Amino acid sequence: MVDVSTDEWQGYNGLPAIGRNHSTVCHAAHEWARDDDGDGIREVHCNTLEGLWTGLRNFLRPFRGVNKKYLYQYVAIFEWGHNVKRATLRFLWALLGVRSATSCPT
Repeated sequence: MVDVSTDEWQGYNGLPAIGRNHSTVCHAAHEWARDDDGDGIREVHCNTLEGLWTGLRNFLRPFRGVNKKYLYQYVAIFEWGHNVKRATLRFLWALLGVRSATSCPT
């Protein structure tokens, strides 16, 4: 089951019904992150998605404005790069359009 950490906005209440474990932080009580199991790592926080939007904004910044007609394409490129996480050899082959290692020039 996937864990989802959010703030206490009521719109997230349906997450358990679709098979998601749901943990919350209470911003009203000045709680921004919580360590539930006492290991020193704050597992419950809602900064991951906020950081993702910051990453997208920083990715778009050099383009100095993007036409909304093409925005979805820029977002798709950012999403692809974000999901790859690191430049593996397989990723580089895909980027260059190489189908397999045997067809890759040495």
